Amino acid sequence: MMFNLYNILVGVPTTLLALTVHEVAHGWVSTKLGDPTPRYQGRLTLNPMAHLDLIGTILMILTGFGWAKPVQINPAYYKNRTRGMALVAAAGPILNFILAFLGILVGSAAILVCAKLGAVGAVDTIRLIMYYFAYRNLCFMVFNLIPLPPLDGFKVVGMIIPHKLYYTVLQYEQYVMILIMVLSLTGAFGSIIGTGVNFFLNLILRAVFAIFGIFM
Repeated sequence: MMFNLYNILVGVPTTLLALTVHEVAHGWVSTKLGDPTPRYQGRLTLNPMAHLDLIGTILMILTGFGWAKPVQINPAYYKNRTRGMALVAAAGPILNFILAFLGILVGSAAILVCAKLGAVGAVDTIRLIMYYFAYRNLCFMVFNLIPLPPLDGFKVVGMIIPHKLYYTVLQYEQYVMILIMVLSLTGAFGSIIGTGVNFFLNLILRAVFAIFGIFM
């Protein structure tokens, strides 16, 4: 019961935030590159209801990784179509990483303050929320960086692979999507996602410790 309550109070809001900022980042960068489509379709809002994909959100809550409703873009507005698509794709995972970093940074500062005040119970609570927040964002980031369509990683890879190969693979996107859903539900992505999340989490922790080492 406590586990379910914890997932509702912490996991659901964290998941919604991770999904929302990820999609807003895509839309914002596309808009900055000259594409008005995300703005016209109302995808620059922080209202999560504008970005939720039912299956992707359920998978995110159940497995720790999933997806939101893709932001519609029009690469014809970009000066460099391939580079523009890669930048838009990379924006979502990058913002998830930034959120994870800020969550650890702010959470660590709060833990230090509470520890000095003797609020042991608050320290434990903040630590749990901090790591859960970072974990959700990093899971979403790493999952979306997998170089399979329609995930962001494939669009980033599109900058370096031959165009013919890129568009050939895109023809099978719907089948790859089904495969991704099956692998997600069976836990096949677990070790890959876990390895990536641990790598970036340790990177963030080292950076945060270095920052506090400078100012303390």
